[in-house]
Amino acid sequence: MQDLTMEAIAHELGTSRSSVSRLLKSARDTGLVDIQIKSPLDQATVVGEALRHRFGVVAHIVPVPDQASDVDRLDRVALSAARTLTPYVDSNMVIGVAWGSTLSAVSRCLVPKATHNSIVVQLNGAANTRTSGIEYASEILRRFGHAYGAVIQQFPVPAFFDDPATKRALWRERSTRRVLELHERMDLVVFGVGARGALVPSHVYSGAYLEQSDQASLERDRVVGDVATVFFREDGSSVDIALNARGSGPDLATIRRVPRRVCVVAGTAKVAAVRGTLAAGLVTDLIIDEGTARALLAS
Repeated sequence: MQDLTMEAIAHELGTSRSSVSRLLKSARDTGLVDIQIKSPLDQATVVGEALRHRFGVVAHIVPVPDQASDVDRLDRVALSAARTLTPYVDSNMVIGVAWGSTLSAVSRCLVPKATHNSIVVQLNGAANTRTSGIEYASEILRRFGHAYGAVIQQFPVPAFFDDPATKRALWRERSTRRVLELHERMDLVVFGVGARGALVPSHVYSGAYLEQSDQASLERDRVVGDVATVFFREDGSSVDIALNARGSGPDLATIRRVPRRVCVVAGTAKVAAVRGTLAAGLVTDLIIDEGTARALLAS
């Protein structure tokens, strides 16, 4: 911070230049020091500004070669998202985390940051007719909790209930209300966008969560995507989408009340779903690869 050379720092600390170099590397690796390069000539900066003006969001554009595979694209976006999240996280926060392919990738790249009195809460249930979903969702939560020194609060309910009446009854239980009240107190929420046609399939569409009848219902309701298993149309509306009455994710109004809402997206197959997310007002910060960002602006 004082623009000292490594030689000057070594002299002041009474150590060697190589020791200072190791300390600086450790500071970068642990997230204590974050180095960013922001060039006004960078094409990603131009695209980010265009997204900000058009959609009113803070856009973090991740440069990815157009020929990159969707898997590589997701990995690069996840790494950038993990680093971008670090300064957003602080002590005494309630952090809502969705599960899914994107958040799983982000969780593997998180930069450690010590906080106190923070809670990481699961946004939506993960159980289905074939699995409890606990191992999958809890691993994502565990990584977030470990990175930020936060307490983990799981949400052990189905992703989708068979009967909306069962959901309404369970939502009255005190043990469930405790988690729902944490959702109401969230300071930061982190989520990906589910899209039915993505080349890297969203977990809700590839993990046996939806029956054929459910898929047909989404088709009838003109659904383009979901956030935490809450579905919406391309214009951002979610009214009268039948499957939402059975879903366990927080309604879109709850997400909109969170001060900072970070959406992580990779892949042009998600353009329609991202457009719906933005139209619904769910995003304050968008972390997206450059190709998908350009496609979003062109749509």
